[in-house]
Amino acid sequence: MLRAPPEERSIDALRRFGVVNLDKPPGPSSHQVAAWVRDSVDVDRAAHAGTLDPKVTGCLPVLTGDATRLSQVFLEGGKEYVAVLELHRPAPASLDRVLSEFEDELYQKPPRKSAVSRRLRTREITDLELLDLEERRALLRIRCESGTYVRKLCHDIGLALGTGAHMGDLRRTGTDPFDDTDLVTLYDLTDALAFAEEGDEGWLREVLRPAEEALTHLPRVTIAESAAREVAEGAPVYAPGVLDSEVGLAGEPLVACFTPDGSAICLGRLVGDPGMESGPVVDLERVLV
Repeated sequence: MLRAPPEERSIDALRRFGVVNLDKPPGPSSHQVAAWVRDSVDVDRAAHAGTLDPKVTGCLPVLTGDATRLSQVFLEGGKEYVAVLELHRPAPASLDRVLSEFEDELYQKPPRKSAVSRRLRTREITDLELLDLEERRALLRIRCESGTYVRKLCHDIGLALGTGAHMGDLRRTGTDPFDDTDLVTLYDLTDALAFAEEGDEGWLREVLRPAEEALTHLPRVTIAESAAREVAEGAPVYAPGVLDSEVGLAGEPLVACFTPDGSAICLGRLVGDPGMESGPVVDLERVLV
């Protein structure tokens, strides 16, 4: 069964396929925060978008119910952080130059306490900006590839400067496609749920958003409802069912497929030209209906 359009869904439907752009507080782990959202929203599962250490705050989108099938999309986008670089000696005049040299693809090995294997890998730093400098503390804005370890980045910057350095406070300000302009606190969610219990759903609809909002950074393919029903049965998206596309064939990118009313149907890899007359266009990775 296909879902109602995002703007027409009931609160129960939003609970089962929603996303909260959560402002993670310091203290609990990301897993604990996601479990708290799961229990508060009263769904069987919830998933967060990229682990933050317990002391780290900021943008932690949490997917609820069936929307947990979308969690891989956060690996496709970038992350943004504001970090305090704690220098062990006064900052040299070369600070700006050294920072610019880190705007590149870097080698990193995950720390011992990480949840992934400690294999050397590369991660790209797309933007590294010095926002402020006060004595031995530098405030940095970092735009980077998902999976970048900011603590390791700060350590390496210290080595390159010759001063030594470590990461101080850290806050995530963006997880594509979300940022810190409309973050929701755990208190906001609790209060919005309480208001909804009393019949006022307005605030909860602002806090708990349709899960489609987690897909806005992906290339979009619009398919006919008849094709969507076939996808729901496990069939790939064939060319005759494609109504519109924002992407051409290039390296099998991850795409999101929607019906014309804006309902998400599946995630998949583009394997054929959307403009052709026959043949498969999208191979399925996650069916969302």
